Amino acid sequence: MRRLSGFLLAAAIMVLPTFSPLGTTHAQDALTFNGDVAILSFAIRPGMTADYEEVMTKVSEALTQSPNTQRNQQAAGWRVVRSNAPMPDGNVVYTHVISPVVSGADYAIMTILYEAFEDPAERTRLYELYSGAFAAALGGSDNSIAVDLSSP
Repeated sequence: MRRLSGFLLAAAIMVLPTFSPLGTTHAQDALTFNGDVAILSFAIRPGMTADYEEVMTKVSEALTQSPNTQRNQQAAGWRVVRSNAPMPDGNVVYTHVISPVVSGADYAIMTILYEAFEDPAERTRLYELYSGAFAAALGGSDNSIAVDLSSP
């Protein structure tokens, strides 16, 4: 249970960095994984899914266009899937499936975005879209592959 609580805290860190009242960012804690596969699920507010998907598209752009090969590797193994039906409260579940995990890579969303987008106005816009869409961290896990059914 302690490991799950720690992982949920890490997931929350992935979602919302610290902002000062003036909108300047503070350093966001790194989010790294130890296993082969990481799975994180988030509830996104109804009517805000387009905002969330816009931010995730910007994350993809930041990763794929980065000169850092580690960032390119992260993009290659990171998928975000959306539930077909909303939860009873109307929120929509988005699950991040990261496989393979890039060892030592920082998966903190805002850190990735801030590396790629240096304009303070764009950073603030992306943060507001992201934090406005976010309803809750639902859970996650840092996993190792037990059996690979795709390999004979």
